[in-house]
This record gives sequence, structure tokens and C-alpha cells, in this order.
Amino acid sequence: MLAARQQVFTVEQHCAFQDADGYDLTAWHLVGWRTDDAAPALAAYLRILDPGSKYPEPSIGRVLTLPPNRGSGLGRVLMEEGVVRCRAAWPGHAIRIAAQQRLEAFYLSLAFRTVSPPYIEDGIPHVDMMLASQGASA
Repeated sequence: MLAARQQVFTVEQHCAFQDADGYDLTAWHLVGWRTDDAAPALAAYLRILDPGSKYPEPSIGRVLTLPPNRGSGLGRVLMEEGVVRCRAAWPGHAIRIAAQQRLEAFYLSLAFRTVSPPYIEDGIPHVDMMLASQGASA
């Protein structure tokens, strides 16, 4: 998982930042595997942080789909499952993400709403986005 995060966020996106940020030990890690080859291979990943660890809300971050699996819909399935897991663990809570701005439309399609102006994090434009708690009006 850490190698995949380094491959995508550090090497592919040319971004020098401290990926191992101290949250991994207490995070929930959701992993998607590709099993059509002889050996299972990591295809997608995200981590979920408990409310109060980084933000007041539960948060989803470090979302990635490895290059051979992009365009397959796996990223959407992964995010949908991440939301389901957050809803089960913390019913009634909104969910926060710090999204790369280039992916804002993708997260909007999952019912997240932009809640901040664009800002630069680790040299990449980001926006904060929230998914309202279940039962809350958007």
C-alpha cells in the first residue's frame, strides 16, 4: 500500500511530500485487489481517518487507482465502499475529503460538495469537500 501511494503521489505526480504522516497506524485501510492474474495485485486504495484525528469529521484520503486499472470504474466502487464504511462506523456524521481540484467533478458526482476555495497542498491545487450526513439535506 505504501509503495502504491509512493508510486502515484510522489513519483507519478512529481510531488515531494511526507506521505507517511503518522495517521496510518490508526487509519482504516480499504484495499481493492485485481485477481484476474496468477497472483492478486493491488489495484486501488484509500484510507479512512476517525473523526477528530485530522478533521472533526471522519475523512477519506490517499485515494488512488493504479495505472492499469484506471478508467475501469474501480475508483468509483472504492469511494462508494469507503462511504458505506464511514456511514456504518459513524452514522449521522458528514464525511470530509481534501480533494485534488482536478478530481472535483468526480467527487461531485458522488454527492460531495465543495466547501472551500482552492488552495495549494504539496504543490497541487486542492479543495475541501463534504458529503452530508445521511438524512441531512444537501
